[in-house]
Amino acid sequence: MLIGYVSDERYIAQPGTLLEFENESGSYETQARATGAVYADLAPGPYKVTLYKQGFGRKSVEVEIKEGKIHQFRLLADSLLGYMWPKWVKTGERAEFRVHAVEAYRLELWRHGWEREFVRTVGWFDEHGPLATMQVTPDGDYTQNGVQWNKVGYTNPHHLQYVTAPEKSGLYYLYAKTESGNFFSFPWIVAPSQPQAEVAVLASNITWNAYNNFGGRSNYIHPERMPLKPTVNARVDLKRYTDPSHFNFDADEYLPLSFDRPEPINHIPEDTHITDPIEGRAASHVAPAEWRLLGWLEREGFAYDYYGETQFHSGELNLDDYKVLILSTHPEYWSRTMYDRLKDWVYNKGGRLMYLGGNGLNCEVEFVDEATMIVHNGNGGGGRHLQEKGLESRFHLRHESEANLLGVVCTDTGIMTGAPYRVLDDSHWVFSGTGLRNGDIFGRQSLHVRCPGGASGHETDKISASSPPDVRLLAKGLNPDDGGAEIVHYETAGGGQVFSVGSISYTSSIAVDEDISRITANVLDRFLR
Repeated sequence: MLIGYVSDERYIAQPGTLLEFENESGSYETQARATGAVYADLAPGPYKVTLYKQGFGRKSVEVEIKEGKIHQFRLLADSLLGYMWPKWVKTGERAEFRVHAVEAYRLELWRHGWEREFVRTVGWFDEHGPLATMQVTPDGDYTQNGVQWNKVGYTNPHHLQYVTAPEKSGLYYLYAKTESGNFFSFPWIVAPSQPQAEVAVLASNITWNAYNNFGGRSNYIHPERMPLKPTVNARVDLKRYTDPSHFNFDADEYLPLSFDRPEPINHIPEDTHITDPIEGRAASHVAPAEWRLLGWLEREGFAYDYYGETQFHSGELNLDDYKVLILSTHPEYWSRTMYDRLKDWVYNKGGRLMYLGGNGLNCEVEFVDEATMIVHNGNGGGGRHLQEKGLESRFHLRHESEANLLGVVCTDTGIMTGAPYRVLDDSHWVFSGTGLRNGDIFGRQSLHVRCPGGASGHETDKISASSPPDVRLLAKGLNPDDGGAEIVHYETAGGGQVFSVGSISYTSSIAVDEDISRITANVLDRFLR
C-alpha cells in the first residue's frame, strides 16, 4: 500500500530514507523508493513514524494510516538558515529569531545603510542536547501555514529567543555564523514608532514572499498547489519545462503563501560591500538590491523612515505624515487597499511618489491574516497573454491598470536584458546639473549581474493607454525590441506628482552611476520642497 512520499524543503524526492512505523502491535521498517514513494503493508490506525537519512534532520511524527490517504513526509537538510518573526516591527518592539543550525552558532545584529553597521552581538547558541538547535519542519505543504520554527521543543520559556528592535528605523540583518564557518544572513524591517523623516521608503516584502520558494512552492513554482508527487528532476517533472503550451497563472484558484518561512533569496554574503556586484539569480530584485537604494539615500544625506509593504497595508504607515513615498526595485504584488490609499494620497492630497523600480503594482494580493496572503493571478496568464486580451496586467484584470497611478506598466519586451537610457526631453528639470542633452546616453554603470548592461533592465515598464494624459516621457532604455524602460513624470490637479523609472535594474545603478544618482537626487530635492 502506498503510504506517502518523502521530500525535503524544496519538495525534492528523498529516496533511501529509512522509516520505522511503531504502534502497539510492533515495529515495521521500510525505505523510500526512487520517487520518494513509501510503500508498506500496514494495518490501518495510528503510528509513530521515525525518519532518517544522512544529511537531513531525523524526526518522529504521529500519522494515521488508512486506505487512500497519502502522507507527505518532509525532511530538512542539515544547513544554516534563519528568519525573524515577525519579519517587520517598529522601533522598540521585539521579534523572535528562528535559526536552524546543526552546530553552535554566533548571532549578530547589523544595520544596512551606506555602510554595514555592527549593532551588537546577540550571543552564542547551542543547547544542552545533541543537535538541539536543529529545527523540525511540519509535514505536508507548509508553504500555506508556515514552518513554525521554535514551536517543537521550545516549551521552556527560557528557550524563546528575542531581539528588541533598535531605536533607528532601517533595514537590519541578523548574521548567523557557526563554529565551522558556515554563514547565513536574514533581513529584519524596522519601522519608526513615530515618524522621524519626511520621506518614507517601502520594502517590497510582499514580493519577497511571492518569490520565496522555501517549502517547495512560490508564486512561480507550483503557484496554485503542490503536486502529489515530489520532484525527481525538474526538467522531466515540471510542466514549465515539458509542456510547450504551458504558462504560469492558468489556474482558477491559488492556495495561500505564508510569510512564516526563511527567505534564502534575501541572503547577503558576509563582508559584501554596497558597491559590490549583486551576484545570484534572485538577489538583484529583492532585499540585496533594495539595500543599494537605502545606502544611496544615506550617502546623499536624505533622511528616511523604512516600512514593510505589509505595514502600509495594515495601516501602520500613515502617508499623511510624509511628503514623499519611495517604492523600490520590484514592488510587484500589492493589495487593493494599498493601491487605492496611495492613489488617493497622490491625486487628492498632494502626495509625491517616486517609483524607482520595475514591474510594480502588477498583481493584487489578499491577506488572509497578518502572516498569510493569497495571490490573485487569475487564469489568463501574465504579461503578453493578458495584453493580447486588452488587459495591461493582472491588477488590471481585477481592478484597474497600475499605469493610472505609476504612469507606466510592465510589458514583456526587453525582459531579462540590460541597457542604458537615452535622453528624450532634456528641457525637464530632472536633468538639471547633469549636462545631458537629447540623444545622450546615461545609466551605463550597474551592479546587476543577472541582466548586466545598464540601469534599464530585468523587467521594464512603458507608457500605455491607461497612463495619465499629461504624462511626460523623459528618457527611454536602449533594450532590444523597443523594450527599454521609460522614465516619466506627471502632476495631478490635487498637487501630487509621480516620477517613475520603469526598471528593476535602476536601484542597482544608483550607487555607482553618477547621472542616475544626480537625476534621482534632483527629483527628491524637488519633491521635498
